[in-house]
Amino acid sequence: MTLRDLVTRHWPATLPLQPVPPHPWKQQTPTYQDADPGLIGEALRRSQHRPSGNWYVLAASRDVRNDRPYGGTIGGIELVAWRDRDGELHVGPGACPHLGAPLSTAVVDCDGLRCRWHGLLLEPQGRRGWSPFPCYDDGVLAWVRLDGVGGETPLDRPVMPARPPHPRISAVATVIGVCEPVDIIANRLDPWHGAWFHPYSFTHLDVVSTPDDTDDRFVVTVTFRVVGSLGAPSTAEFTSPDPRTIVMRIIEGEGTGSVVETHATPMGLGPDGRPRTAIVEAVVAHSPRPGFRFARRAEPAFRPLMRHAAARLWRDDLAYAERRYQRRCGLTGGVGRLA
Repeated sequence: MTLRDLVTRHWPATLPLQPVPPHPWKQQTPTYQDADPGLIGEALRRSQHRPSGNWYVLAASRDVRNDRPYGGTIGGIELVAWRDRDGELHVGPGACPHLGAPLSTAVVDCDGLRCRWHGLLLEPQGRRGWSPFPCYDDGVLAWVRLDGVGGETPLDRPVMPARPPHPRISAVATVIGVCEPVDIIANRLDPWHGAWFHPYSFTHLDVVSTPDDTDDRFVVTVTFRVVGSLGAPSTAEFTSPDPRTIVMRIIEGEGTGSVVETHATPMGLGPDGRPRTAIVEAVVAHSPRPGFRFARRAEPAFRPLMRHAAARLWRDDLAYAERRYQRRCGLTGGVGRLA
């Protein structure tokens, strides 16, 4: 018996992390026969027919502040977001109605924005030629409703998944790809690639349930690698509540109730005439263990690590999503990637 075997045999089952049994990459069971393109395509088709109410994720809530504006682009529309003195979120057109100055460089003045070019004050109630958009802050993400982009029947609030209770730790990572939102959703509706394409994060992954007429979700058993040869065995479900969102929720194991929300926001066309999509991934972690309350105090230290892990996965998965976009659009040659 090796030292590893001895340690594994006597490892306390109550600890959140467990030894990960060796599972060489090449010795995994191939999953190409299970990853049926028709099944994935049908799940994708259903997701694209669900309502979004024209709501789009703009940024992480903490990135929109009351001391400076935040600029972004959705569906080719330039936007600016800021907070008033009470911390309330506001989102409006990103160009000044006077001469088109970028309001992302404006100054937050009381409850509004003061344009740097000529000093025009734009307040939350708007003015002629400049009207703010409906927006929503869920405490993790900042949303904006763009009826002219979505073209759907508007909803009062975004279609939001349930999140774990407090105490919890959250982090938001953003990566930009040369593709469309549907390509991002298609990637997440293929759980079979996880342990093959991301062996540094997932191992012992098995898809135990696929969508059908009564249960439109994927359920997988998987061990999330955390550090070295230690990981967290879990059961997780993947669902798509709207056309631009995939939610992975842990339903059994360490961190039950924790979610990873992947939101695909169309930005518009890049200089090369090809679409850009912002992948905004929110990780909201929770644990009933008493020690998690102490970990909550160290959230500022954990947050960059969580963002790094999410961004690493998506830098790899963009190869999948961008390749899918190229193939379905009949494009040839390489496609660049933005960081």
